[in-house]
Amino acid sequence: MLYREAGQFKTSYQADNQIFPIRQDRYAIAIVLLVAAVLVPLLASPYLLSALLIPFLIFALAALGLNILTGYCGQLSLGSAAFMAVGAYAAFNFVARVPGMPLLLAFVLGGLCAAVVGIVFGLPSLRVRGFYLAASTLATQFFVVWCLTKIPYLTNYSASGVVTVQKMQILGYQFNSPQSKYLLVLVIVGVLALLAKNMIRSNVGRSWMAVRDMDVAAEVIGFRPLRTKLLAFAVSSFYCGVAGALYAFAYLGTVEPEAYNLDLSFRILFMIIIGGVGSVLGSFLGAAFIVLLPVMLNIVGHGLGLPTSFASNLELMVFGALIIFFLIVEPHGLARLWQVGKEKLRLWPFPH
Repeated sequence: MLYREAGQFKTSYQADNQIFPIRQDRYAIAIVLLVAAVLVPLLASPYLLSALLIPFLIFALAALGLNILTGYCGQLSLGSAAFMAVGAYAAFNFVARVPGMPLLLAFVLGGLCAAVVGIVFGLPSLRVRGFYLAASTLATQFFVVWCLTKIPYLTNYSASGVVTVQKMQILGYQFNSPQSKYLLVLVIVGVLALLAKNMIRSNVGRSWMAVRDMDVAAEVIGFRPLRTKLLAFAVSSFYCGVAGALYAFAYLGTVEPEAYNLDLSFRILFMIIIGGVGSVLGSFLGAAFIVLLPVMLNIVGHGLGLPTSFASNLELMVFGALIIFFLIVEPHGLARLWQVGKEKLRLWPFPH
């Protein structure tokens, strides 16, 4: 209530509601869920499920976690892949070392371990911000990867550092087929996305946006920046940790440090920039764009007969150009374009 009544934040809160309306079209959401849960597993090929849809959902969950921290709380982070690695290795070790450990519980515990690491490395946010905070989270990336390569216990004393994960089994049912893995990932991502949406609508989300807009004024009207920022780091790292566990168990089939490198952190950052900073929908749109764009460029490159080296460089150039385009032309990304298109279709063909 203080956030709505405070004149300093009232304009920003209303702007957030105008850009990303709280009220959703329930029928549209029901149709999307029906298509994703029923029609897609029946019609999509195993390659489409394994190579595109499963990584799209996993990256969307990781982007959602980063969006909570950066888009809603205003804390820049470059260590998303490190938190994903913590969740993946923690889930693997829980399943390997605790007899009878349920798989879903291992995913949750892996996310909690990532949340603890996120709180530890989020402590500098209480003193630094902006570029310096990004540098401190970048240190998280290098420190976590160093630990994974130098501590043999984490990799179950594997000489190569690459370990095959256990089979996904819940209540005696094994998720071996691409359809079953897709449905499991879809349910987990859907539940966590719904929780994030409700969390953003609550007082917790309003405190994040207040600190994002002006942390000094937020502290004056009663919000506690210490607890608010650390909570944002914990929730964001938890989502990235669960995404990392799904990335290892449902997509890669292995846990290895190179799978969670700095390039992955930047890709997740590109997802929220292109999709829309401060938007749950933007996390999914950005993940879909980043996952599908290399496939489309590859098809175009083969169709035009371009060399493979040029096609790979073309992908990097397109990524850079799109980031510059969205930062200058449409800072709110694809989510804002989606909202504008919906409003125009709602009024079409009448202008008023």
